[in-house]
Amino acid sequence: MTHYYVYIMSSLLGTIYIGVTNNLQRRIYEHKQHFIKGFTDLYNCTELIYYEEYRNINEAIEREKQLKGWKRTKKETLIKRMNPKWDDLSNRF
Repeated sequence: MTHYYVYIMSSLLGTIYIGVTNNLQRRIYEHKQHFIKGFTDLYNCTELIYYEEYRNINEAIEREKQLKGWKRTKKETLIKRMNPKWDDLSNRF
């Protein structure tokens, strides 16, 4: 069964990026190695600070869109519930 992940990456300065993937381990690696040029590369968002797992891609995409529409303070509250210190969670993968 395929799993899908909505995830949030952060820079050391606190810039955040929200994405969706079907392979979180690979995607974290791509962010950390700066393989994909764009926002996360430009702002050095290499720390996995939050993620959610889904079994349905449509639900994951819908959640990603929802989170992207939130104000920063609401995103920070969500992150702090799972990860109060904003530690890099990538070692779980």
